[in-house]
Amino acid sequence: MTIQEFRNLALSFPETEESPHFDRAAFKVVKKRIFATLHERSGTANLKLGIIDQAAFSTFNREAIYPVPNKWGQQGWTTFELADLPPELVSDALETAYLDVWKPKPGKK
Repeated sequence: MTIQEFRNLALSFPETEESPHFDRAAFKVVKKRIFATLHERSGTANLKLGIIDQAAFSTFNREAIYPVPNKWGQQGWTTFELADLPPELVSDALETAYLDVWKPKPGKK
């Protein structure tokens, strides 16, 4: 998947906006949290997944999909090396991350 394909896909979800986030582009649901970031120079994206989803996606290719080192990875943030992965897999992971942020959590507004 190319950088532009990732950007287009991330922005295709309803109520999604892109904004700068340190040295990355962040994609978030309006008035909610970030579900993905994109680092163009390295060709990587970090997606916010649940721990179970993180483990499942990582089994595809542990060298191209892996938890972000540190506490962020323990919270589900997962690095995807875009050039090494099929677009369909990245698309599925991005949709999973988006839906986790977009859907209201039980007991939360």
